[in-house]
Amino acid sequence: MSGFGRTAAARLAALALALGAASGWRRAGIAAGLGAVSATALPPGHALPLLLVSFTGLVWLIHASRTPWRAAVAGWWFGFAHFLFSIYWIGAAMLTDPSRFGWMVAPAVIGLSAGFALFPALAAFAARLPALPITGRVLALAIAWTAAEWLRGNILTGFPMNLMGTVWMPSVGMIQSVAVVGVYGLSFVTVLAAAAPAALATPGTDEHPGRRPWLLPAVAFGLLAAVWLGGQARLALAPDHAPTEVTLRLVQASIDQSRKWEEGLREAGLAHHVVLSHEPGLDETDIVIWPETAAPFFLDESPTLQAFVSRAAPFGGYVITGAPRRTRSAGRTIAVWNSLHVLGSAGTITASYDKHHLVPFGEYMPLRGIINLRALATGAVDSSAGPGPRTLRPPGVPPFSPLICYEAIFPGEVVADDLSPAERPQWLLNVTNDAWFGHTAGPYQHFQAARLRAVEEGMPLVRAANTGISAVVDSYGRVVGRLGLGEIGVLDAPLPPALEAPPPTARLGGWILAILLLVAAAATLAIGLRHWSRGRRRGQGA
Repeated sequence: MSGFGRTAAARLAALALALGAASGWRRAGIAAGLGAVSATALPPGHALPLLLVSFTGLVWLIHASRTPWRAAVAGWWFGFAHFLFSIYWIGAAMLTDPSRFGWMVAPAVIGLSAGFALFPALAAFAARLPALPITGRVLALAIAWTAAEWLRGNILTGFPMNLMGTVWMPSVGMIQSVAVVGVYGLSFVTVLAAAAPAALATPGTDEHPGRRPWLLPAVAFGLLAAVWLGGQARLALAPDHAPTEVTLRLVQASIDQSRKWEEGLREAGLAHHVVLSHEPGLDETDIVIWPETAAPFFLDESPTLQAFVSRAAPFGGYVITGAPRRTRSAGRTIAVWNSLHVLGSAGTITASYDKHHLVPFGEYMPLRGIINLRALATGAVDSSAGPGPRTLRPPGVPPFSPLICYEAIFPGEVVADDLSPAERPQWLLNVTNDAWFGHTAGPYQHFQAARLRAVEEGMPLVRAANTGISAVVDSYGRVVGRLGLGEIGVLDAPLPPALEAPPPTARLGGWILAILLLVAAAATLAIGLRHWSRGRRRGQGA
């Protein structure tokens, strides 16, 4: 190693030792600061270089922890700040009705951040359990972080928002990897590379001077380069399929959430959607798509309203809109669904879908018998869950899988899993209302998370959002057209084709990810055994 390299390594080692020696609130503050820095790499910031700072520092804190529990505390503070700065926009939903819910902003944001921070804490705990040199610690953290992200996306109701793999959304080449390993696999590679520079420092005496500390960073960044090159090759080799013969019109009315349900304004909002739908070019489209609850009425109960909404449909085509649905008994509402309806130009509903993945506290109140509060987006009756993913097949339209709101952020859960390849839908339709979150990071994060489903499933994603971001995304995750946040207007675009065969992650589910993590775990074990063997030989030699 050159003199410059030795000097740089010594300075890194000194920094690592200083971080590891911190204690009490100073240690907590350092961990929280690193977590806050990591949040800047997520959409819409994408400050990728700062991930090197945050995860390298986290590895040093974990490595210097005397016990796994102390590492878990550092991981919790890291996670708390990470989520506090990345999902702060949840609080904006309470401000749509501040007189009723304004008091919940701080408890909701702080409470959710504290709860989600348990997953990074678990990852830090697991990464500190074995006796490893720092190179093994980097691998252990990447494995544990990925497993913790998977848990966060699946246990209880699941919340797979802001997975670390989403930091790569500006690079279409990088996100091609999710077609093979899924977004969790991309998270693994990301954390591995972001934490790898920690190996350039050798805090303490657990590393032998001749161990080539640059090897792990070289391998990690080489893996990133291979992922990008593979993605670019996939895009270059993609067949040049012509778009389908179906033309879509997405309507973005940008109706303020605080006024959306006001008596006397609901009719005006509905009429606004019809007027926008009739922008020039309607006769050249086949399907008009409105966002979630664009029709704030129980359409299935009113033939008159169905006829009015169907005026937005092109002749012989369809209008698709979100709208609530309910069942009543003895004049009382006993169940409510957040639904989507397909209406033909003849003025009747031809197909419907009920949202199945509901938002806790938004569409239903967990532990309602204990917490006597109304859910944010509903009244006295909680929303009911639909039966699960399904495929709608209106005549003359390629079959599609409807997704309402944040149903589109769940990897592997956007298409019914009991379908043969020939029965799979040809496109994903996500209708949503991100007006709840205003001009915050929330709508950007929601859109980018949904965009990954197109790559994972090998089919285009069509997204109609009340205030944006509305877009058409092809089967490789490329944005064909979009309406920005807060814009009012329509987007006309041909429906891109689906891939002829589903990508590996759609066919095999999580098996490829499991194999990847097992290989990484075997490498970590080998590093640990080699470290133990060398330590034993040194002990015997002494």
